Amino acid sequence: MAHGNETTTNGTNGQSLPATPLARPDLDRMARRGIPEVILAEAKSVEGVIDIARQFLANTGRALISRLPDTMFPQVVAAFPHAESLHYPLAHALRLTTPDTPPPPLGGHIGLISAGTSDIPYADEARFMAESMGTRVTCIFDVGVAGVHRLFEPLNALITAGADAAVVAAGMDGALPSLVAGLVPFPVIGLPTPIGYGMGGQGEGALLAMLQSCTPGLVVQNIGNGIGAGAVAALIANRVAQARHASAPDATAGQFAEAVVN
Repeated sequence: MAHGNETTTNGTNGQSLPATPLARPDLDRMARRGIPEVILAEAKSVEGVIDIARQFLANTGRALISRLPDTMFPQVVAAFPHAESLHYPLAHALRLTTPDTPPPPLGGHIGLISAGTSDIPYADEARFMAESMGTRVTCIFDVGVAGVHRLFEPLNALITAGADAAVVAAGMDGALPSLVAGLVPFPVIGLPTPIGYGMGGQGEGALLAMLQSCTPGLVVQNIGNGIGAGAVAALIANRVAQARHASAPDATAGQFAEAVVN
């Protein structure tokens, strides 16, 4: 018989824990928010990651795992032999999908820009999240302000293609998001990365520079939070895509109403 103070043993460190669910997956988050829940593998045991992933696969057909250590990757994939696995090695992220699960509906289009190659793993985490939300991603890498001439041609192509938002990942002085936000007609999400030297080299300098930006249309995520940056960019882009799809019937209705009034 279970008692109110019953405890269970944590297999990772042997500590006793209350007999209560250790994880309560938010299985309806995608339907409610348009943003799926992501399993953060850091500080979890491989058994814990597999258990939560199994719940998502059984209920939604899809499981998203971020910050998955390389040592855990083979065990997690092996636990789900019938699921399709899509690995993002730079981001240390994994998407598992059951065979009968349809892909997420196609949404908007975002740009993903990195100042340097050292920023790419954080940008790739944003790509993992955005693509899992059905958003098309165009990548522009290694176009930082030290060689700013590299930016203009691909950025112009991104604008011409009608992108809906952009994530700009930068460490060091964190200047690139402000520059991009001053040139494009869509929202920019600044993603400071813990890349750089000396004072502020763990991303503090980049974060403060982005927060202190005088360029309107720029918002900033926390240091290294590629998941958050990808989620907000995709949410914006997908909402814009919905509005585009609805614009034709809305326009027709508006024209009809105007004709009736006149």
